[in-house]
Amino acid sequence: MTSAPNFDPYWWEAAPPPAIEPTPVAPSADAVVVGAGYTGLSAALTLARAGRTVQVFDLMRPGEGASSRNGGIVSGNLRFSFSRGVDVFGLARTKALYLEGQEAREDLWRFLEAEKIDCDFALRGRFTAAMRPAHYEAQAREVDLLNTHLDIGAYAVPKADQHTEIGSDAYSGGIVRPDIGTLHPAEYHAGLLRVALSSGATVHGQTAVLGIARERDGFTVRTARGDVKARDVIVGTNGYTDRSDSWLRRRLVPAASRIIATEPLSGNLMRHLIPKGRSIVETRKLYRYYRPSPDGTRLLLGGREAAFSRDPSANTAHVRRSLAEIFPELQDVRLTHSWSGYVAFNRDQLPRLFERDGIHYAAGYCGSGTVWARWLGMKAALKVLGAPEANTALACDPPKAVPLYWGKPWFLPAAMAWFGLQDRYALGDKRLS
Repeated sequence: MTSAPNFDPYWWEAAPPPAIEPTPVAPSADAVVVGAGYTGLSAALTLARAGRTVQVFDLMRPGEGASSRNGGIVSGNLRFSFSRGVDVFGLARTKALYLEGQEAREDLWRFLEAEKIDCDFALRGRFTAAMRPAHYEAQAREVDLLNTHLDIGAYAVPKADQHTEIGSDAYSGGIVRPDIGTLHPAEYHAGLLRVALSSGATVHGQTAVLGIARERDGFTVRTARGDVKARDVIVGTNGYTDRSDSWLRRRLVPAASRIIATEPLSGNLMRHLIPKGRSIVETRKLYRYYRPSPDGTRLLLGGREAAFSRDPSANTAHVRRSLAEIFPELQDVRLTHSWSGYVAFNRDQLPRLFERDGIHYAAGYCGSGTVWARWLGMKAALKVLGAPEANTALACDPPKAVPLYWGKPWFLPAAMAWFGLQDRYALGDKRLS
């Protein structure tokens, strides 16, 4: 009988979330940052290097949330296609949003090199697999737009040639984006934490923020280990926002994503499955995403959890069925790890930087936080500093509240079922969004 997989993230074997030695909570700081993931640590690093005193608080161990649970695909992706963006936002703004994604990716590469963060970053490209011929035709048109406006060297791969990208017959071709890479997310977070601490930021793990009160000269941040007076506050909790910030919680919908890791596979099999070692995503509404492990020996595949279950074993079986659909030869492969984490969506599915009552927020990464979280955390800090570099196309009004939603996404099972029906019966295939 096959043993159950480890329900901790595969990434934690190399870089488990650290249990930082508790230090006293100082009664005042120039800035308080809520959340010690990519967003919060990036904000703290930027402020500390500008000479500000910074205290960072996290309910869990630093990085224990999405920052060490994601798939490690370095995309700076937007949920809408370029053509759909033009329809909704106009050409100028869509181009600005896409160009900022490109700038944020490249800035992350430079940051990793400059700070000597060894996290297995590799620029191998991403293949977006078309589920149907109509999807491929739309993708081919999209490639022309992307290359015209962004000059990124994207190209279409017809079904007849798709085995150069993937050892599966489940698709109808796809497109390659050579400008997208992968990294080890937990090692990336560990490096970011190291740099933030060495720059003078104080990080308090396993310390809940209980509330934030506006005062005449700043804020009082109530924590489980004492209150802090701060001139500025940045919130970077995204999919892990709790009831201490009920206003934000009504505007972000956390969706569970589960990733499975196979046992080590032979080199020949891995070269057959993903010949060029790229990350792969799909054109489905409930898309799967997968990639080789950094050492090239395992396949890691992620997808949405089952609509009506929160049982880890049942959800592992659900995602495992996806693995077998794509690669039938892996139907009986042993899984060593299976874990889940939360991504956060807002109503217009646009990552954003916004402000309310003097508090700065960066949130709504919609599954692409590996790039956006660090970038918008930095932008939030630059805004606090009054720096002109704070300008961003993602500075927006706050996201609208979700009707009849107060933090428990009761509507997600029905929404996931509807998206599943769309995928199964090709509903809405006339235009990919």
